[in-house]
Amino acid sequence: MLNLERLRTLDALARHGSVSGAADGLHVTTSAVSQQMAKLEREVGQQLLAKNGRGVRLTDAGRLLADHAARILSQVELAQSDIEAQRGQVVGEVRLGAFPTAARGLFPAAVAALRGDHPDLRVQTRELEPELGIRAVIRGDLDLAVVLDWSNKRLPVPGGLSQARLLDDVPDVAMPAGHPLADRDEVDLEEFADDEWVSWPEGEFCHDWLVFTLRAKGFEPRITHLAGEHHTQLALIAAGLGVCVAPRLGRGPVPEGVALVPVRQRMRRHVYAVWRTDADRRPSIRAAVDALRTAAGSEG
Repeated sequence: MLNLERLRTLDALARHGSVSGAADGLHVTTSAVSQQMAKLEREVGQQLLAKNGRGVRLTDAGRLLADHAARILSQVELAQSDIEAQRGQVVGEVRLGAFPTAARGLFPAAVAALRGDHPDLRVQTRELEPELGIRAVIRGDLDLAVVLDWSNKRLPVPGGLSQARLLDDVPDVAMPAGHPLADRDEVDLEEFADDEWVSWPEGEFCHDWLVFTLRAKGFEPRITHLAGEHHTQLALIAAGLGVCVAPRLGRGPVPEGVALVPVRQRMRRHVYAVWRTDADRRPSIRAAVDALRTAAGSEG
């Protein structure tokens, strides 16, 4: 009889590509991963891992068993979903992830509501950028992720995931209070072609969106400062060091010396939740989506 936890370890190794990655994904030590794999090899009577430089790779037998493990674990999750759905109780554990402004703007109210309405449900949360959140849901490291895309740049969502819209977030342009356009009712992005820009870090979805959008407006942005936290971006704006796009979700207090002006051609961030379709009937997933929708409604 194959041990389910050892199959889960093999699946994590196949998905993460390394012992350390599997250990991080499973929240165990690398030694525990190695021990589980050694036991699994004894159970099946075949070598599943081979040395590959300083790391390891799956053998042909390892890849074959990993494919079966992925299907078995998916069926186990589906069975758990069906059992929970039949019981109709919101219990167990649900793991949520969100990009930073959604974590700040939605999680406090949503998690507090879940705790109040479903005291037997354990909720874990973490911050993750949208693409990483989707990968974590696919890997099974998260049960649900709050992600985003923009009206002019969509985020690819692979098959096998279900979605629920939470809200549309309309951002503004943040600029120093003394900026020539600070007193305007509305602005166009191309009016900031000569300004320095503050952006999200390179490689993040929103950074790529900003560069794509400003180039479409006919100019190459001069991005001089990179900051992942919006509070840091606004602090740089308050110091007179540029302009930035400032979403409203999770914005919090705006520093003195910063002016916020809407964009004439409205930009929208579409904020939505994603989860594995084979977990669709789990009451904990449905409860989490409902709580996030309620929190999003109060934000909107």
